[in-house]
Amino acid sequence: MDFLTCCLLCLLLLLLPWLLLQAFYSFRNGSILPPGPRRLPIFGNLFDLGDKPHWSLAKLAQIHGPVMSLKLGSLFTVVVSSEAMAKEILLKQDLNFCNRTIVDAVRASQHYEVALPWLPVSPLWRTLRKVCNTHIFSNQKLDGNQYLRRDKIQQLIANVRKSCLEGEAINIGQAAFDTTINLLSNTIFSMDLVDPDSIIAREFKETVREIMIEAGKPNLADYFPLLQKIDPQGIRGRITVHFDKVISLFDKMLDERQQARTSQESIPTASNDVVDTLLDILESGFEEFNKTHVTHLLLVLFVAGTDTTSSTLEWAMAELLRNPHVLLKAKTELEQAIGKGKPVEECDITGLPYLQAIIKETFRMHPAVPLLLPRRAGSDADVCGFKIPEGSQVLVNVWAIGRDPSIWENPNSFMPERFLGSETDVKGSLVNSFDWKLEGGILWNEMNMEEKFGLTLQMAQPLRAIPVLV
Repeated sequence: MDFLTCCLLCLLLLLLPWLLLQAFYSFRNGSILPPGPRRLPIFGNLFDLGDKPHWSLAKLAQIHGPVMSLKLGSLFTVVVSSEAMAKEILLKQDLNFCNRTIVDAVRASQHYEVALPWLPVSPLWRTLRKVCNTHIFSNQKLDGNQYLRRDKIQQLIANVRKSCLEGEAINIGQAAFDTTINLLSNTIFSMDLVDPDSIIAREFKETVREIMIEAGKPNLADYFPLLQKIDPQGIRGRITVHFDKVISLFDKMLDERQQARTSQESIPTASNDVVDTLLDILESGFEEFNKTHVTHLLLVLFVAGTDTTSSTLEWAMAELLRNPHVLLKAKTELEQAIGKGKPVEECDITGLPYLQAIIKETFRMHPAVPLLLPRRAGSDADVCGFKIPEGSQVLVNVWAIGRDPSIWENPNSFMPERFLGSETDVKGSLVNSFDWKLEGGILWNEMNMEEKFGLTLQMAQPLRAIPVLV
C-alpha cells in the first residue's frame, strides 16, 4: 500500500464519525432536511457567505432550491428564497416561526429581554404591541403628526436649496438620515436630536451610527454560542457602551418631562407628543409596562427607523439618476399633478401613482433588510416535504425573492411600471423641487451601484449629487 493510499484511508477514518453524524442528522425520524452545499468540519458553510450573504445565498438557492439548509458554525440554518416558501413561513406557519434568533449584539444591556423585536410571544410582547399599535402608530396619531413631517421636509428642502446656491454636492443618505432622526425626535420628544450646533445632538447621531455599524458586523459569537461568554470580537461590549449612552439620554429626558408634568409647568412645544402619551400609560399602571420598556422601545424606534428609511431614499435617488427616463416621467407626473417646484403634501400622494411605483420598485430591488430579522423554529416543522428541526434559524432572503425571474420580468432592471395601480406612502419633494447632477461629472451609466451588506443594505459608495434649481 503506497503512502498516498495510507493517507487517504487515515483521512477517511478521521472523517467517518462526522460523516455518519451528518447522515443521521439528515434522516432522523424518517425526515429529510432541506438540501444544501457541502459543509466543512467545525465551520460548516460560514465561508460560503462571503461579504454579501444575500447575494451568495441567492446564488446557492439556484443550485439547491428555494428551501435550503446550511450549517453556520454550530447553528443549523434554513434559507427560504421563493415567494411561495416565504408565505409558508411567514403566513401559514407564522405561529411556529414568529420568534427570533437572539443574535449576540442584542444581548447588550439586556436589550433582548425587554425589546419588542426580540421578545417571544408572551403577555409582555402583547402589551408592547398594544402600546405601539394603539398609542404610537394609530391612524389618529399619525394624522395628528402630519405637520411635523411637513416641517422636516421643508427644512430638508431649505438645506438642499442652500447647497444648490453654493454649488455643493449633497450626501443624499446622510441628509435623509439627519432628517429621519429629527422627524422621529420631534414626534417623540418635540425637539431636534440632530443639530450641528449641539454637542449632545452630535454625540447622539454618532452613537446611533456606531450601533448600526457594530450590529452589522459578522459576529463569531452568533455561530459558536460557547464564545458568547468571552465576546471574542468585542462587539457586544462596544454596543453595550452605545446602548447605555442612548438609554441614559432617554432616561434623563423622561425624568425632565416627568418633573415638568409634576410641577405643572407649561410646555407649549411638548403637547401630546409620544413621550407624554407613554408617560400617561406609565402613570395609569397599564399592565406590566414600565420605564425600562419605554427606554428600550425608544431605542428600537430610533435605531430601526433611521437607517432603513435613509438607505431606501438613497437607493431610490440613485436609481432615478441612473435611469433618466424614469426621472423624467416622475418629474412630469409631479408637474402635472401639483405644479413644478412645489413641495408634495401627503394629500397629494393618491394622485401620484408613478411616484408610488418608483418607491415600490426600490423596495423590490433594494430591500432595507435583505434577509429580514432571523426567525427561529419553535418546534419541528414540515415545509415542502422537508423537516426544519426545532431551534433552527430561518432566514427569508427577500432580496432573492425580489430578483426572482420566475416572478419578475427583467428582474435586474429598474422598471416602476410593473407596480402601477398599487398604493404606498411616499414623499417626492426632492424630485419636484430640484434637478440633480452627479458630483465630479460622473455620467448616469458610470454610477457605482455596489452594495455593502450590514444590518441594513447600504450603497458601498455613498451617493453624492449636486442639486440644481428647477
